[in-house]
Amino acid sequence: MAASRLLYLSAHHLSAFSWQSGVLADEHSFDASEAGQAAFADYLAANSSCVFSILANVSEEGFHIETIPFLRGADREAVIARKQGQLFFNAKLVTALSLGHQKSRRKDERVMLAALTRPEVFAPWLDALAAAELALAGVYSLSLLTPNLLRKLGIGAQPCLLLTIQDQSLRQSYLENGELHFSRLTPLHNSSIGGIAQTFSSEALKLQQYLVGQRLIGRKQPIKAYLLAHASARKAIENSCVDSEALSFTVLDIEDSARKCKLKTLPTDTHCEPLFLNLLATDPPRAQFANDDQRHGYHLWLLRSVVRRVASLVLLSCLLLAGKQLFDASRIENEVAVLASETGLTRQRYADIVKTFPPIPTTNENLRRVINRYQELERNSASPGHLYREISHALDSAEWVDLEAIDWQAGKPQSTAAPGGVNVVSSELQPVDQETAIVRGTLRLDGDSNPRQVLAVFNRLVAALRARPQLEVEVLQQPFDVESGKSLKGGDAALEGKEPRSFKVQIRRTIGS
Repeated sequence: MAASRLLYLSAHHLSAFSWQSGVLADEHSFDASEAGQAAFADYLAANSSCVFSILANVSEEGFHIETIPFLRGADREAVIARKQGQLFFNAKLVTALSLGHQKSRRKDERVMLAALTRPEVFAPWLDALAAAELALAGVYSLSLLTPNLLRKLGIGAQPCLLLTIQDQSLRQSYLENGELHFSRLTPLHNSSIGGIAQTFSSEALKLQQYLVGQRLIGRKQPIKAYLLAHASARKAIENSCVDSEALSFTVLDIEDSARKCKLKTLPTDTHCEPLFLNLLATDPPRAQFANDDQRHGYHLWLLRSVVRRVASLVLLSCLLLAGKQLFDASRIENEVAVLASETGLTRQRYADIVKTFPPIPTTNENLRRVINRYQELERNSASPGHLYREISHALDSAEWVDLEAIDWQAGKPQSTAAPGGVNVVSSELQPVDQETAIVRGTLRLDGDSNPRQVLAVFNRLVAALRARPQLEVEVLQQPFDVESGKSLKGGDAALEGKEPRSFKVQIRRTIGS
């Protein structure tokens, strides 16, 4: 991460500080002269990789509270920009801070518009930063840091005054609901302890009367003033600052305040510059005055930081993935080695067991051939079950049929003609491609049935068998001997008696169809 450099700017000089883990170090001070600006350019060249932030403590500040309609996005920004142009004409360092929405039906927003109204104080230093193409995080006002200071010190949101000493000046700020509403800078003509105490008393009273005149507070509204001072000046300040009905004073020890703000270098006097600089480094305010053009280098630095962090994350992910792959590869190699060792041991145990077997009365080749022959027989063997089911379905409704026998045969061994006209059965087992069943049975009808009725019943049975799509049906014997040259008469039945009529049918099914 880039080092942070904090620039403290007053009306007459600029001081550079380095900040690292709560330790603030004064590095250099530059006068508002050509020599000072040249030295500042050299300082920037020596710290070109740093990110700079400017903390301004100047009297040329403007504050104005406006109420704007409830807007969002570009419309809100356009309204604020128009208000800023009307109030702070030709000012380049402007900002806006929302003070919340009113609880009325329209929800209008209260906005504090602020500007640094003397651009020539900032121009040389900003030009030097722009010429060096360095990252400027922002231009901040010391007054905008006072809300953060109160939150760090645990002071409530009630209206109050905060008075601080820095760089031969007294900063007076009015805050309400934890937000800045007004601030002004007064020169400190007498920097002795007695002079500071007297200035605290007189300026706090003036600010209270000014706020009453501006109707920011009520005439008899009591308000508390917090005075930030060193312990050595506490007694003198308490003697000078006497509480009244409208104004009461509370002295805050600057060393205790620095500890609460986690500043490791404690102030040695009442000057609060280190305290505010530490706040700028650790908890910068939401609003700052530099525009996007002035912060172009900072935006590029942010983009580079994001790219570097993403690249670092990708690199770390790749390293972790590579480490995992190496670990997995090592684990797999160990498993392969263990499996190879176990395989060798298993083969050895198998060989030892095989040695204990009694000798086989034939060779392994013959045994393999027998087993293959058996498997082939199993594959090519057929069962009459399918054909029997087909016959059973055809006879479901033929209760007048009595089956006597079913002769089933699966295919025929194929033969080849040997030289000399002798048929030799092939030793190769041929697959069974058809099965045949010869069904013998009788027809039992009523005693008064005639031959034509018997034949009609038999023909229905044959038709039911032929209706099965896989069956080929051939009638070998009909119930009556019917020939083309012989007539069938009704008296024949009486001559032959009432005996059951036998029939024989051959049914063939092609296997696999």
